[in-house]
Amino acid sequence: MSKEVKPPADFAGPKTQPDSTNPLAVSDQFIAQEIPPGVDRRTFLMRSAVVGATTVMLGRSLSAHERTLRSVAPPPRLSDDLNVVKKQKGPVMTTLDEFYKVGPGPSSSHTIGPMRITYDFYQRAIKLPEDKLAKATALKVHLFGSLSATGKGHGTERAALAGLVGKEPATVDPAFLDSLRDKPDQTFQVKLGPKTVTVSLADVVYDATKGNFPHANTMTVKLMAGNDVLLEQEYYSVGGGFIEWKGYTPPKKNPPKYPFATMKELRAQAEKNNLSVAQVMLANEMSIAGRTQEEVYAFIDKITNAMVATVKSGLKVSEDDVLPGPIKLHSKAATVYKRAMDDKFQSDRGIGVVSAYALAASEENGRGHLVITAPTGGSAGVLPAIVYALGEGGRKMPPDKIREGMLAAAAIGYLCKHHATLSAAEGGCQAEIGVASAMAAALVATANDALPRVVENAAESALEHHLGMTCDPVAGFVQVPCIERCAFGAVKAWTAYAIASNEIASRHRVDLDATILAMAQTAKDMNSKYKETSEAGLAVSVTLC
Repeated sequence: MSKEVKPPADFAGPKTQPDSTNPLAVSDQFIAQEIPPGVDRRTFLMRSAVVGATTVMLGRSLSAHERTLRSVAPPPRLSDDLNVVKKQKGPVMTTLDEFYKVGPGPSSSHTIGPMRITYDFYQRAIKLPEDKLAKATALKVHLFGSLSATGKGHGTERAALAGLVGKEPATVDPAFLDSLRDKPDQTFQVKLGPKTVTVSLADVVYDATKGNFPHANTMTVKLMAGNDVLLEQEYYSVGGGFIEWKGYTPPKKNPPKYPFATMKELRAQAEKNNLSVAQVMLANEMSIAGRTQEEVYAFIDKITNAMVATVKSGLKVSEDDVLPGPIKLHSKAATVYKRAMDDKFQSDRGIGVVSAYALAASEENGRGHLVITAPTGGSAGVLPAIVYALGEGGRKMPPDKIREGMLAAAAIGYLCKHHATLSAAEGGCQAEIGVASAMAAALVATANDALPRVVENAAESALEHHLGMTCDPVAGFVQVPCIERCAFGAVKAWTAYAIASNEIASRHRVDLDATILAMAQTAKDMNSKYKETSEAGLAVSVTLC
C-alpha cells in the first residue's frame, strides 16, 4: 500500500485574475505551489496541472487537497492474491469453455462477469441450511471501482439483478434484460428454501469508484437478516467474463500434452512435433479437460453458430433502430452491408461486408443481447465477423478450417490473458479490441493453412497496431467508439494476415511474446482515466445534446 501523502495546508491562490472567457488562460490556479516530499517535481507539476484543468473544463470543483492526492496517487495495481496474477507463472491451462462464453452484452467484465457472480452467489445461498434461510430478509449487491464508475452505461445493475433472481448468463432471455431497462421499478420474488425475499434494482448499489480494491472490477454480494449478514462474498470480474472471489482456488486440471507458456514455446512444440498451432491446441484441450476430439469440436461449433447468429440478427435490424442510452446512436450495419454489396470494386466490397458483419454483432452487444466473449463483450464484433466472412457469409470454407482457426485464435487469447490482461478496466481497449484482432488474424491464417511462424506474425502485427488504445466509452455506454472499433479490429486482422502471408516470415522483426509484454507494460503505465472509467478521451470531449 502506498504511503499517504500529507498535503500542505493549502496552495497559494492564483497570482493573476483569470480571463472569464477562457478558463485555461491562467495556469497558476491549477498547479500546486509546494511539492510534497518524495515526489518527482516535474511529474507532480504536470499531473497537478492536468487534474486542475480537467476539472475546470468539466465544470467540477476540486480542493487543493484533492488535487494533490490525485496528482501523486499511484496507478491501481492487481492484488498478488488473485489467481489471474498467480497463473501467469507456469504453462497455459485455460480451456475453451472457460474462454469462449455466451452471455448478455454489452461488456464481458461489466455484464457477463457480474451476472455470473450474482448467479454464483444465488447458487451458494440456496444451499444454506433451512433454519438460516428462514431468517433471510434481503439480498444486496455493492459495485466498486470501474463497475461503479461506468456500470450504469453498461447495464451492470440489470445483469447483476438477473443473476440474483436465478437467471443463467448463457440462457437468459434478452427480452428479460430489456424489461429491466424499460420497467426499472419491477420487483421479483426470490425463493430461498422456506423463505421468499423481494429484490429489485434498488438492491444493486453503485458504491465507491476509488479505493484500494484487489481488482478494478470488485463487487460484494450479501444475504441479509435485518442488519445481520447471513452470507457475504467478495468477487472480482477479472475480464473476458472470468470471475474470481476472495479465497478462490482454481479447479484442478490435467497436465497439457504439449505444455507452453509463451508463443515461442508453442511454436517450438508445433515445429518439433510437425503439428499446426491448432493441432497442438486440440491435443492440449483434450488432455487438460479430458474431452474427446468430437466433444471439443462440438463445443466450437456451438460457439461459432452463436457468433453467426449474432451477425445475422444484427444485419436484420433496420437503420431506423436506435440503440438504448443517451447517445441516440442509430444502427448502421444493415446499411453498410447493402451499400458494400453494391460497390463496383471487389476489394472495397470485401472490406465493406467484413466491417458490416463486425458492426452487426457489436450492435447486438450494444443492445445488451446475447454475445460471445472473444475475448470480451466490448470486442464481440471482431471474431464473429471473421468467422462469418470465412464461412457462409463469404469464402464458404469447410467447418474443419474454421474449427482449426478458432483453436489458434484461443491460443493467442490465452497467451494475452496469461501474460497481460483481457480487461479494459485494467489495460484499456488494447486488451479487448487489440487481443480480439490478434485472435482473428490467427484464425484467418490458420484457416488458410499457414505455418506456425506466419500465424504468430499475423497475430503479432494485429496486436502491435492496437498498443496504447484507451477505453473511453462516451457516457459509459459500449457504443462510441466501441462499435466501430470492432469493425476496424476485424479489418486490421485481415490486413495483418495479408501482410504476414506475403512477407518473408523469418524477417519479421517483432515476436508476439515481446508485443504481449509491451501491452502488459503499457497497461501498467496507462492512466486510470483511460481504463473504462469514462473520465477522459472521447468520453469527455464528446458533448451529448
